[in-house]
Amino acid sequence: VQLQASGGGLVQAGGSLRLSCVASGRFYSINDMGWYRQAPGKQRELVASITSGGSTKYADSVKGRFTISRDNAKNSVYLQMNSLKPEDTAVYYCNADVNRYGLRMDYWGQGTQVTVSS
Repeated sequence: VQLQASGGGLVQAGGSLRLSCVASGRFYSINDMGWYRQAPGKQRELVASITSGGSTKYADSVKGRFTISRDNAKNSVYLQMNSLKPEDTAVYYCNADVNRYGLRMDYWGQGTQVTVSS
């Protein structure tokens, strides 16, 4: 199973970016999907997650600015990021909890850099 993330880049404060992540490979279904981020010198943290049924969870720091969504038919998850701040600068990783061969397995994408300039 591979997760391919895209959509990162350089944006000015107040701007927007949309991250995408698609899962490919052999698996039965996907449970939760999510986005995490890791800034230099900091631990990886949860940004947002979404269940297969569409229930969402957000870090307090991004509530009201970021929106997570998914397309189950395309095995994809998205993160719309608005009103970006310099403190949102980090490498963003997508994550998927996958049902595969009767087991639940956790997979990570390769990460995409988001840089917000002030």
